[in-house]
Amino acid sequence: MSVTTSAAPATTRSAARTREAAAVGEETARPHMGADGRVAVLGIRHHGPGSARSVVAELDRLQPAIVLIEGPADAGEVLALAADPGMVPPVALLAYVPEAPRVSAFWPYAVFSPEWQALAWAAAHEVPARFCDLPAAAVLTGRGDISADTRPQERGGQEAGLCDDPLAALAAAAGYDDPERWWDDVVESRLDGQSPFAALTEAMGELRAGPPAAGHGELLRERQREAHMRQVLRAALKETAGTVAVVCGAWHAPALAGNLPPAAADAALLRGLTKRKATLTWVPWTHSRLAAASGYGAGITSPGWYHHLFTTPHQTIPRWLTKVAATLRDHDLPVSSAHIIEATRLAEALAALRARPLAGLAEVNEATRAVMCEGDDVAVAFVTRELVVGERLGAVPDSAPTVPLEADLRAQARALRLKVSPLEQTLTLDLRTETGRARSVLLHRLTALDIGWGSLTADPVRATGTFREIWSLRWRPELAAAVLDAAVWGTTVAIAATEKTVHTAATAAQLGIVTAAVERVLLADLPTALGPVLRALDEKAATDCDAAHLMAAVPALVRAARYGDVRETDTAALSTVVDALTFRVCAGLPAAVTGLADDAAVHLRAAVDAMHAALGLHAQGERGHAAHDQWLVALTTLAERRDVHGLLAGRVVRLLTDTGVLPADESARRFAAHLSVGMTATAKAAWAEGFLSGGGLLLVHDQTLLAVLDGWVASLPAQDFTDVLPLLRRTFGGFTAPERANIAAAVTHLTGGPAPQPGTGEAVDADRAAGVLRTVAMILGGWR
Repeated sequence: MSVTTSAAPATTRSAARTREAAAVGEETARPHMGADGRVAVLGIRHHGPGSARSVVAELDRLQPAIVLIEGPADAGEVLALAADPGMVPPVALLAYVPEAPRVSAFWPYAVFSPEWQALAWAAAHEVPARFCDLPAAAVLTGRGDISADTRPQERGGQEAGLCDDPLAALAAAAGYDDPERWWDDVVESRLDGQSPFAALTEAMGELRAGPPAAGHGELLRERQREAHMRQVLRAALKETAGTVAVVCGAWHAPALAGNLPPAAADAALLRGLTKRKATLTWVPWTHSRLAAASGYGAGITSPGWYHHLFTTPHQTIPRWLTKVAATLRDHDLPVSSAHIIEATRLAEALAALRARPLAGLAEVNEATRAVMCEGDDVAVAFVTRELVVGERLGAVPDSAPTVPLEADLRAQARALRLKVSPLEQTLTLDLRTETGRARSVLLHRLTALDIGWGSLTADPVRATGTFREIWSLRWRPELAAAVLDAAVWGTTVAIAATEKTVHTAATAAQLGIVTAAVERVLLADLPTALGPVLRALDEKAATDCDAAHLMAAVPALVRAARYGDVRETDTAALSTVVDALTFRVCAGLPAAVTGLADDAAVHLRAAVDAMHAALGLHAQGERGHAAHDQWLVALTTLAERRDVHGLLAGRVVRLLTDTGVLPADESARRFAAHLSVGMTATAKAAWAEGFLSGGGLLLVHDQTLLAVLDGWVASLPAQDFTDVLPLLRRTFGGFTAPERANIAAAVTHLTGGPAPQPGTGEAVDADRAAGVLRTVAMILGGWR
């Protein structure tokens, strides 16, 4: 049972009765029978294997004519699918507003959920089963447009704010300091088949007698929920002369047990209840999304363990530890049969010492850590992630209601042999093959629709060639809602991606968004979107005069133009756009570099680097030489100016040197000139940082430059050296370790300065110097 509140018993009498009810493990009482003995209320804890087992045993004993289950009452049309052989829990009921699919809610179920077992029992015995909680149409009322990442996952029986914690109160009454351990002892670990429902209902009744801690709105909502449950119960009693079993959260059990209040009062409470059109279906779920760590309100800490408890009633602990051993072996950790035997003995001994009926997760985890993992936290984490929580993914039958977009996505995934899995997997695509291109197109189209099944982990431009993509795939249950949200754009993945991309480009407030849309059009193979997106690009670029914005747009367009090499796409129009933007950038660059502050200079240097690299790539094509030459002319003009920020000026000289526009001796002359007198030490360091950033091989191979830099650093007064040291550290920190080592070796071979003469300068303390030399030698790895 997932609850967040509870009040302690108000009187000594109620406290005593709660202590008596808390001893549920010693009772054999049957559930409270109301409505002339024809109503059996089975109060459960959501996602509790002990509760599920007890529900099945009680239904077998009662043989009810109708089973009512806490859940959205308007799920009747899809409820029968629970009996379909293709329905494999964990699964979830998904309710959404058709015209606004982001407004949605989930009701998840695992195989060990009592509600799911009640559905399965009813299907197996051909007994009508219905949900009785407030309909989803009422649950969705008043919800705004919620993103899939923050959407609350609704659960029937998630009582908010009614009391502090009913489990804590019952556990304290029974002498437990841990509510979870108490519930695990008296319910979840029970294998004797005795019914706990009467005692739990009585205990919850005592707790409900205390003062509520919730606000008026929360209390009203809970009263409406229980009123609706009673109305459904009354209708079921009129329909049959047999027993009606009600499976609900234990907190609600007292409101449904015993004699029902007048129907008029419940009708008045529900009168005026607002509703919203809702559509319901089933979607796959995972154990990790059932975990409390996922943010799920009715979450549990160990869904994998609970699944094992429910499905393995015999030799529970040895079989679990056998799974633990297999998991550890999968990670190349040595675990033998002897480890399993010793861990089993330790877990059972701990349970006996703690007077527990069965070794619980705490004892099993302690035994696992001590015996099988030898105290290694990393090994324990493997077990927790892969077994205690787990990533079991459910399945729903093809007959489950779905939107056309989802059907198209499923069909394409099957055709391309893309496995839907909750486990992260790496997929390397060769775009020169038909299958590789088709998979890439589908994944890029889904990305355009914000359906994050896959994420691109390597930039195709920086990878080896443009023919390879590396994707990381992981299907998360909430993506089902993202599919529904994307369905408003079209009935197929291609149509929806086209419509959304065009809309994004047309309504974009920034040029960078439009250029990203252009790139996406080609990656996702959306030919009909290219024209409208390019028109949007022209309009946005025509009104944007910021050189930095225009420069930021060029790399994406160049990348898009390059995709034509392997995607067989006509990208001639993109080359024209790149040429036009380059012309505008070159025209606006002189003004853009004037009077820059330090942070603005850093930003503009990055933009210049990105555009320079993009135009160099563009020049490799048939039409890119003119734009690249124009860009080099603009950089040459900047290099002659003296009013440009040192960070940017140094970078421009370095780019011109690397492309061969400036010869090496000329760049060395400029380097020496900017490190000479006339500027502050900080300004000189900024120029040096701009020139040297991006790689240290130039210093390794050019002794003249290295001598200039070494001489300047050596000549700095103490205070200036202290001021520029952070800039120099940042510059050299950007070099790779081999580059730094080669520079250090090259410095030792410099011969540009005269050797020091004996007897000049301060005397050297040999003993103090020896310690420094040892430390330096250790850092450089040369001291033994």
